[in-house]
Amino acid sequence: MKRFATVLLLSAGIISSVANVAKAESAASAPEELTKAIAEIEKAANDQDLDGVIEYYSNNFTNTDGLTTDSLARGLKQMWQSYPQLEYTTKINSWSKQGNQLVAETTTTIAGMQQAQGRAMRLNSTIKSRQYFQNQKLVRQEILAEQSRLTSGSNPPQVKVTAPENVMTGEKYNFDLIVNQPVNDNVLLGAVQEEKTASSLYFNPTALELEPLPAGGIYKTATASLLPESDWLSAILVRGDGITMLTHRVNVLKKQANQKK
Repeated sequence: MKRFATVLLLSAGIISSVANVAKAESAASAPEELTKAIAEIEKAANDQDLDGVIEYYSNNFTNTDGLTTDSLARGLKQMWQSYPQLEYTTKINSWSKQGNQLVAETTTTIAGMQQAQGRAMRLNSTIKSRQYFQNQKLVRQEILAEQSRLTSGSNPPQVKVTAPENVMTGEKYNFDLIVNQPVNDNVLLGAVQEEKTASSLYFNPTALELEPLPAGGIYKTATASLLPESDWLSAILVRGDGITMLTHRVNVLKKQANQKK
């Protein structure tokens, strides 16, 4: 299974960061230079205009997954070859000014389709983020929340996902994927993988080994790392009439000394 970390590359010109920010203002009052930059990035992404996207990136651009402007450009080119048509929609939720930077919190949705081994694959992704702009250049980026889904077949498993967006260091949490339809006599196969986000996984996805799922879904208990970081939880569910693949991001936040276990 190709992991969905690459989906982030599709929206990297539009998404961004987890951090302490100044008082947030409503999207309606956002400065023109900020709304224009985000709109132009979105337009360039919809046009699959690589130069138009990269134009709005600082040479010193940083990303919590380790992406740089060069690796981002390489990933976008690779993804656009797989997805000839993608639709990006970005909404500014709020904005603030932090020193000489403008910070926009956004929600981005991405939808598209590709043909792989004679099978149509439908992509839907939602990413919440903040973007740090300086002189109309994107300088820093982190992801607040992310969930991506690929489906194929005439009747891909309809899956309800239960998983947190944020957990404290060392905290136990559940990652459940429950198939809504009755399994009946159908054979349901699946697999799940938990791993730390890293730029290398954008280009070298981890393979998952399928196993029978007699319980009608995947039920996993995970323990957050002892250090603040971000993890990808990836899963695949396979049935004779369809396939559903998901990636869900969990941000591990540092537990404060006064917080209870």
